[in-house]
Amino acid sequence: MADAPVRARLAAYRRLAGAAVRAQLAYPGSFALQCVGQALAQAGDLVAVLVLFGHITAMAGFATHEVLLMYGIAGIAFGLADGVVGQLDGLPTYIRTGALDALLLRPLSALGQLCASDIALRRLGRIATGLVVLVYALVEADITWTAPRIVLAVTAPLTGAVVLSAVWVVACSVCFWVVEGRELANSVTYGSSMFTAYPLGVFGPWLRRLMGFAVPGAFVAYFPTLALLGKPDPLGLPALLQWSSPVVAALAVLVAGGVWRLALRHYQGTGS
Repeated sequence: MADAPVRARLAAYRRLAGAAVRAQLAYPGSFALQCVGQALAQAGDLVAVLVLFGHITAMAGFATHEVLLMYGIAGIAFGLADGVVGQLDGLPTYIRTGALDALLLRPLSALGQLCASDIALRRLGRIATGLVVLVYALVEADITWTAPRIVLAVTAPLTGAVVLSAVWVVACSVCFWVVEGRELANSVTYGSSMFTAYPLGVFGPWLRRLMGFAVPGAFVAYFPTLALLGKPDPLGLPALLQWSSPVVAALAVLVAGGVWRLALRHYQGTGS
């Protein structure tokens, strides 16, 4: 019966998530418009990519359909991460008002409660746009399909979502030290959305090191795209990195969990 408490906690998270989903679906018209708005926002970013290719034939060594493949993976990954952990953007409000204290009193993870209590279903619009682009790019790209590449095509957006979710948790943990640190966190989280959708060679060396490896954005879509295409890295980086995203995702989760626990121990309440 040792797993009974685990089942009880999972059931509690399901109830929290279910309540959030039902609240969003209570107004179908509003929900549909929000989804359409998210899809159009993602499509707007896509237009920027297509406009660039109206003036160039390749971007940092990548053709149009190759960049679109990267863009599709990144778009789905970011949409999934934003839907699951994007509500951490509201963490400063929880800290400032003392609402976080109520979460800490419950026999559940504060992080789990924050994520489950407000799952953003409207991000489905962003995910849908990314999925359409990804399917188109996979059809257009000259990919030699093998079993590993089939698995990679399916799992790359999910692995990327895990990486971005871990980055989100680490970035928002800063708010325990700097309560009004939302903009600093957003520069990393939403900045990753732009960074991961383009080839690494587009960015300068310092930004590649920071956002590509310190913040492991290169493992969201860039390296998986190279692996799917069977393309050598234009920057000359080791081929092993192209298949290492699952390992990086696992390490990112461990780091994010450690940073979150450290930040939570630093929290001392509002004093009210």
